[in-house]
Amino acid sequence: MPPHREPAPRDRPHSATRQNGRTAPLTAAIAVLVLGAAAMGVALVRSGSGGATAQWFATGASAGASMPPVAPVGDGASVAPAADQQEITMSAVGDTIMSAAPNFLPPNNGKGFFDSVASALHSDLQMANLEQPLTNDTGVSKCSAASLGKTCFQFRSPPSYANILKQAGFSLVTIANNHALDFGAKGHEQTEEALTDAGVKYTGPPGMITTVDVKGIKVAVLGFAPYSWANDVTNISKAEDLVRQAKQQADLVVIQVHMGGEGADHTHVKPGTELYLGENRGDPIGFSHAMIDAGADIVIGHSPHVLRAMEFYKGHLIAYSMGNFAGYHALNSGGVLGVSGVLRVTLRKDGTFVSGSLVPTRMVSPGLPRMDPKKQAITLVNGLSKSDFPRTGAHIAANGAITPS
Repeated sequence: MPPHREPAPRDRPHSATRQNGRTAPLTAAIAVLVLGAAAMGVALVRSGSGGATAQWFATGASAGASMPPVAPVGDGASVAPAADQQEITMSAVGDTIMSAAPNFLPPNNGKGFFDSVASALHSDLQMANLEQPLTNDTGVSKCSAASLGKTCFQFRSPPSYANILKQAGFSLVTIANNHALDFGAKGHEQTEEALTDAGVKYTGPPGMITTVDVKGIKVAVLGFAPYSWANDVTNISKAEDLVRQAKQQADLVVIQVHMGGEGADHTHVKPGTELYLGENRGDPIGFSHAMIDAGADIVIGHSPHVLRAMEFYKGHLIAYSMGNFAGYHALNSGGVLGVSGVLRVTLRKDGTFVSGSLVPTRMVSPGLPRMDPKKQAITLVNGLSKSDFPRTGAHIAANGAITPS
């Protein structure tokens, strides 16, 4: 199937209610750290858009994520490390489509969809770009009769598939992309409801600042895209204001952004605005640099359906595109379109970059995520980083370690 997809209509407003440009306040989640939890690799995440609950999950030693070390004190109690030494590991993947309902559903109704890449995914904060609504057929679709004769792609999975994300460990997804309204405003609402019911947070709607508490560190995640139902990637000044607001509410600010052209011929990042089918897809370099200048700690890009370069700007990592991660009977897996990876980054509470790695995966027909023994992502991203950003490009070592050049 062709990798290119036409832009979704821009005239449907987002219907979810926001308060003062952000989500409704969350009920504080309280958890008690029991002695010995560090050895279990347990992380605290506050999840669910309405009425947050404390959620503990084991991250697993193989994922490289663990609780901060605890030091014994005189009475046998334990204390956390100094605030400036606290750190978390986050993981992020690119475009994720779990089915093409109603005709193409994965075996076992999606159970175990992400099992083969679980060791790479699990972290303190696991994120994805959800490139489809989770909705029943609403009777309204992007590819309606008016689209006959035109190239049109629309995707959806049943609302129950939000539980597949949750079971795989995803704490948060961005829904700021060109497929969010494939099944209209009602489909968009059902997506939000399904994610909330499953305990998976989401980000992306206008003015939304999504926060999660991870191991005592408050993280704000903002989603951007060039559409009316998302924070606008083309309005950089307004985006800067939102980042500044988020920085006042959280220790770390993470940007998830749909930007840039699409397809196998869009692997390179170039200065200036990018267009796709005549649509303004933002200025990836200008936007990313501006977000970090405004206070963001990391920028993670999506949209091109291919991996792109990584850059360090003022000590902060920018991953310009994470490519196709999963696209069951939906995305083309040929050539570079099938080369993918899991981005893993450890940051301190003050935003300092501690370490990073690119775990190579591949999307195999009919769009399933798998580990890649050939490690194609490492070679591809390292080469693109050197060519597109000779002075600031990240270095990706043979083992996937990400460091400044």
